[in-house]
Amino acid sequence: MKKLLFLAAAVALFISCGQQEQKSEMDTFIGDLMSEMTIEEKIGQLNLITPGGGIPTGSVVSTDVEEKIKTGRVGGIFGIYGPEKLRQAQKMAVEESRLGIPMIFGADVIHGYKTTFPIPLGLSATWDMELIEKSAQVAAKEATADGIFWNFSPMVDIARDPRWGRVAEGAGEDPYLGSRVAEAMVRGYQQDDLTRENTMMATVKHMALYGASEAGRDYNTVDMSRMRMFNEYLPPYKAGVEAGAGCVMSSFNDVDGVPASGNKWLLTDLLREKWGFDGFVVSDYTSINEMIAHGLGDLQAVSALALKAGLDMDMVGEGFLTTLEKSLEEGKVTEADIDLACRRILEAKYKLGLFDDPYLYFDDARPDRDILTDENRQFARKAAAESFVLLKNARLPGQENQTLPLEKSGTVALVGPLADSQNNMLGTWAPTGEHSLAVKVIDGFKNVVGEEVEILYAKGANIVDEPEYAEKINVFGPKVEIDERSPEEMIREALTVSARADVIVAVVGEASEMSGESGNRTNLDVPENQKKLIRALAETGKPLVLVTMSGRPLTLEEENELADAILQVWHPGVEAGNAIAGVLFGETIPSGKLTATFPRNVGQVPIYYAHRFTGRPQESDEFQKFKTNYLDVENSPLFPFGYGLSYTQFEYGNVTLSNSEIALDDELEISVDVTNTGDFDGEEIVQLYVRDVVATVTRPVKELKGFKKVFFAKGETKTVTFTLKAEDLGFYHPDMSFYAEPGDFIAFVGGNSNTENSVEFVLTE
Repeated sequence: MKKLLFLAAAVALFISCGQQEQKSEMDTFIGDLMSEMTIEEKIGQLNLITPGGGIPTGSVVSTDVEEKIKTGRVGGIFGIYGPEKLRQAQKMAVEESRLGIPMIFGADVIHGYKTTFPIPLGLSATWDMELIEKSAQVAAKEATADGIFWNFSPMVDIARDPRWGRVAEGAGEDPYLGSRVAEAMVRGYQQDDLTRENTMMATVKHMALYGASEAGRDYNTVDMSRMRMFNEYLPPYKAGVEAGAGCVMSSFNDVDGVPASGNKWLLTDLLREKWGFDGFVVSDYTSINEMIAHGLGDLQAVSALALKAGLDMDMVGEGFLTTLEKSLEEGKVTEADIDLACRRILEAKYKLGLFDDPYLYFDDARPDRDILTDENRQFARKAAAESFVLLKNARLPGQENQTLPLEKSGTVALVGPLADSQNNMLGTWAPTGEHSLAVKVIDGFKNVVGEEVEILYAKGANIVDEPEYAEKINVFGPKVEIDERSPEEMIREALTVSARADVIVAVVGEASEMSGESGNRTNLDVPENQKKLIRALAETGKPLVLVTMSGRPLTLEEENELADAILQVWHPGVEAGNAIAGVLFGETIPSGKLTATFPRNVGQVPIYYAHRFTGRPQESDEFQKFKTNYLDVENSPLFPFGYGLSYTQFEYGNVTLSNSEIALDDELEISVDVTNTGDFDGEEIVQLYVRDVVATVTRPVKELKGFKKVFFAKGETKTVTFTLKAEDLGFYHPDMSFYAEPGDFIAFVGGNSNTENSVEFVLTE
């Protein structure tokens, strides 16, 4: 044993020495390079531009791009793709600028490159970290094949207000799950070796608290206590940093009244000094310039503020490029401030291997070999199918079977505005995807059932009827097409088709750009014209299956009453139609679980499972005067966090403990027997929650502390065990100290956050 310990220590020392040697070599190289750089060239490294042609998040694009590259006034570019184009741009920097410093090339590869996966909220619903990590690996391999090696992903903002459109881009409402997803995405993109041609640098965004924007409105104010920040919103950023992310992006909102892009406490005191982040910080799109509108001064003032706060690279706004020299002359910034930011960007380029080979990622043979392969598309189909959440699956009158899966026989009426849509399958923030390659739902049906099932199609309704609303949604292209026929005529056609069918499948919900950045909504209902279609279909008495497509939780209370089955499919990506049909017809058994609570109506928002105890709790949905409740609706959500059905059923036994007590330096095993009692093999996501019964501050009613995705053959019983460490019970206190308080706890284990299957234990001194 001593020999093994000595060997392990020797290996660790060898690795540490190797890392220190590499850092020393990097420091020497960059120090020598910077000694030759002028102030103008150093500031040039801080300038990130876009020549346009992609999908910008603002209305500004860079000008005089070629001249700026040749004169050393550009550190990086985003928004262009392809080895040939990027090789030409890199050649200008390397061969035509004075010092030949290579540029870094970035893009928003949010949920896949050309092989588009489900939106991130959908991917998180798989609760499968290996799958999520692999999706990032595939994205990195494809993006680097097209010359992109810096990714503006993952977005790790905790979001508890589904009015906010960017809920689609994250992992939902829970900091524990969000942290695991952040780690998986960073590992997938970077794979511990940024010098390989198929890995890319990850960017953890948006630092910080962006998902808590007031009123669910993008770019809006955020205001919260430090204790809430550290316990509920900051953990995923920290997890991404600790996973090794090379870059962090600042957010648009303010933090403690100071915009994030100029917030020294956030970007230096917390991110670098407390968390040890050693990469570089990039602004969001023109977020430095936008501090002017926040009321913090003119462009020179806010640019100096951002630089001194610890922000290193200015995205598109060019405040650094145009004002820092003047600020240096006036003593508002120092040369050391500029040197520090420049060094961090040069270090990123060094870590990416660009100084060894600036053309590493520009292999003309790779796009055909590595992008949109059959293997990648099959994996995208698997990822999509596993992201779907079965919200309802009723047994039909007079039948023992559930509505789903559908039989591969008879006649199906396929209706709805998203059933024959191709432009809405990829979802929001898929600027590198190709809509023309996406599989429509109707085509997926034909691919899966062929001649076995007669498929009758009718559009039935537009996504929305209002031209003004459609115009806002269509800003990046035609997502909503308003039919020349009247709404009444389209519904009549759908009813005619449905009359000939054994079952109706209606594909309804949001267009892809009804969520995402600047895709905020105050009404979370399915649009009223689609509701009219659903009501008419329900009146036929035929079995009605709703396939709901959205980038956020919707309010589906009426739909839940009318439909026999509801399958939530988010926006599933390039293999959408095949994946949806495969699940509906039973080729894949649904296993997804919600990572964001579905409210009954928008008046319940914000709504999330880990709310704190109150002094007047209402214990059930039965109304009690002078308790915390509403007059017009229950407290409970329509579908809670962690919820999701399967075609099979799972029965949970009692929760058991390895010990009824746990010491502060110890750990505890928590176990439960789970049995597949249904008629199908299937996977269940078993979830562990903990309640701190008595504490010095108000604590959440439950907090997720573990989860496992387990396969069960039909009839099979397995014991699922979680290991809980005492430190897992810790939390940040008002003085920002982190520790666990001894006392009574309750562990809950079940299939969603509403489980009451529990056991008590004690944390001792």
